[in-house]
Amino acid sequence: MAKVKFDTRNTAFYQSLKRETEKYFQQNGIRKTGNWKLYSKALVLLPAAAGIYSFLLFGNPPIWLGLLLCSIMGLVISSIGFNIMHDACHGSYSSRKWVNEVLGLSLNCIGGNAFFWKQKHNILHHTYTNIEGLDDDIAQSRLLRQSPTQEWLPIHRYQHRYLPLAYALTLFVWIGLRDFDKYFKKRIHTTPLQPMNTKEHVLFWLSKTLYGFFYVALPIYLLGFGAWAAGFSAMCVTAGIVLSYTFQLAHAVEGPEFEAVGLDERVLESEWAAHQVRTTANFAPRNKLINWYVGGLNYQVEHHLFPRVSHVHYPALSKIVQEQCALHGLPYYSFPTVGKALSSHMRTIRKLGEKPKVAETQELAVA
Repeated sequence: MAKVKFDTRNTAFYQSLKRETEKYFQQNGIRKTGNWKLYSKALVLLPAAAGIYSFLLFGNPPIWLGLLLCSIMGLVISSIGFNIMHDACHGSYSSRKWVNEVLGLSLNCIGGNAFFWKQKHNILHHTYTNIEGLDDDIAQSRLLRQSPTQEWLPIHRYQHRYLPLAYALTLFVWIGLRDFDKYFKKRIHTTPLQPMNTKEHVLFWLSKTLYGFFYVALPIYLLGFGAWAAGFSAMCVTAGIVLSYTFQLAHAVEGPEFEAVGLDERVLESEWAAHQVRTTANFAPRNKLINWYVGGLNYQVEHHLFPRVSHVHYPALSKIVQEQCALHGLPYYSFPTVGKALSSHMRTIRKLGEKPKVAETQELAVA
């Protein structure tokens, strides 16, 4: 795969942006990591997950309530990922490294793997956002064409119809296939996986074993296979839909650009920071409930520019980012509501499902 570099000759935008944000933190005397707003989320979400899990296993709820609680569990574990795990794995939850390391393992507790996530998300996605061949987030399945730079297949004509089903299966595929695929192939999409030390190997197998015990074996033993299958499916489908739409609304919408890389080393026209704002969009920035639930991931522009800053600061930083984008002639994509972002996402997916014209294909080949 090509070795991609960003233009380092003109970094005026990023330098100016960093100066203004540093000034904000210094003048207000606050740290870039989390505060009580973030810590309070952990005090709500973690006990909620433990309480729902315990009640489902030992409270003998009626079927309708059990399924409802399993769906709510899907919402809760998603929010744990958005808020606690996400900030921790970026090193922005706390100024103490060990706190971030421990809380980052909350991803292992809900089926994922923090070691893989940090490489897939922190390095590949945040560095090479929307770049086909490097950003694994737009290479989830050949069933979906999420970028105009990806190969078109006849089945893509219908992708806007089966998209919700594909998203619903996301968590099943993630916990049951993708982590093991990365582990044994030692690759994340086209990029070699960083070597795992003994601790990471132990954590991988230990967490997968414990997940299998607490989420599969124990519920089947106590409740029976049928009840477990229905409940586990309700949880995974809910979480899969929420996770997929939340992350895709940031990039696979109208406005943000896509890039493709060839076989040779390539230097992109943009500096890294300018590339981030050109390939990313916000949604529902004034919706406090959405902002609380998704851990500031509705402020994706700010998150991509400042991944090591806790999401609790993004609303304030967004004003600075907008001013700097306007000053340097850069776009600032933002959808006022979730509904408008969803509509844009569906239009984008539908358009990407159409067979490309010959001229478009030739243009992409040249690029």
